[in-house]
Amino acid sequence: MRIQKITELKGGEILAKMVMTSDYTVLLSEGTKLRKEYIDKLKELGVKEVVVEDEINTEEVKILKDETGKNFKDKVKGIIEKHTYRHSKELVELSKTADNIIDNLLEEEEVVERIYDIKERSSDIYEHSINICSLAILVSLKMKIPQNKIHDIGVGCLLHDLGLRYITVDYTNRSIEEFSEVELAEYKKHPIYGYSALKDETWISDLSKDIILYHHQNMDGSGYPLKSIHVPMEVKIVNICEQFDEMICGIGHNRLKVYEAIQYLKKNKDILFDGSIVSVFLDFTAVYPAGSYVLTNEGEIGIVLRQNKNNPDRPFIKIIYDKLGNRVQHDFVKDLLTEENVFIEKVIENI
Repeated sequence: MRIQKITELKGGEILAKMVMTSDYTVLLSEGTKLRKEYIDKLKELGVKEVVVEDEINTEEVKILKDETGKNFKDKVKGIIEKHTYRHSKELVELSKTADNIIDNLLEEEEVVERIYDIKERSSDIYEHSINICSLAILVSLKMKIPQNKIHDIGVGCLLHDLGLRYITVDYTNRSIEEFSEVELAEYKKHPIYGYSALKDETWISDLSKDIILYHHQNMDGSGYPLKSIHVPMEVKIVNICEQFDEMICGIGHNRLKVYEAIQYLKKNKDILFDGSIVSVFLDFTAVYPAGSYVLTNEGEIGIVLRQNKNNPDRPFIKIIYDKLGNRVQHDFVKDLLTEENVFIEKVIENI
């Protein structure tokens, strides 16, 4: 354990000792995972330092490196925010951005062989667009989709939510089931608004336009804005990536844990979603991302250290508390691939 100044906390640290006021009122208990709002409140209360656990190094595998993802997001945001309805020539620059994302992924060794730690988060539509672009490209590469169509998928993903710029509904961390009738009707128009803004542009392919129009269309004909069941395979790829990322970042959904979003895909495999695409998607998506705190069926609490290749639901975990709630003082790592009787029951926020 170590003493850490409040000003140096980044969020995610674990308290090794409780935080109390001068009159011994407990503010935060031992084992609390520090969130940004907790840190801000401690600053307000004049707390100068806390005792936190030593950092545990995890091996997180990201699709795009943080700085690369931010650069792509800033690029997309800068282009789209200048866009005005029916004046879409400047959006052609996103065609190059899609190619840059494809090239960036292809530069990585064993890009289609890895299991990726995709985490729930708060997100705006620009980061969301970058993420589903990366996810859809990965699926396409694994499915050996032709290169020209992968390009069209990338362009369609970067522009798929363009229509959200033309609605006033607050869709952040809200399920569409909570929308009023008027809000829901307006929200469901965003694919049409995006498609209409681009339908006459010659620089964007018909497939990319279909992705923009049909990205909320499900295999059984449900979804919106239309009720078609005849959509291209490439659109089905984007639909799955779209729904997954919306769930974990809270766009038109109450934000879910990654394993909850994965469960939703599994539950609706071959019903709402093409089963073959879901299988490919789940092959590279870690059910419990590195850094997640988890409770096992044996009552132990641990942190996910890294993934097991080809087994996205059986990671390596470091046990932090034993089944009696005692802090484990030695290095105790379980490989769930070999510990066949140990299962993760749930992800937990605080330990």
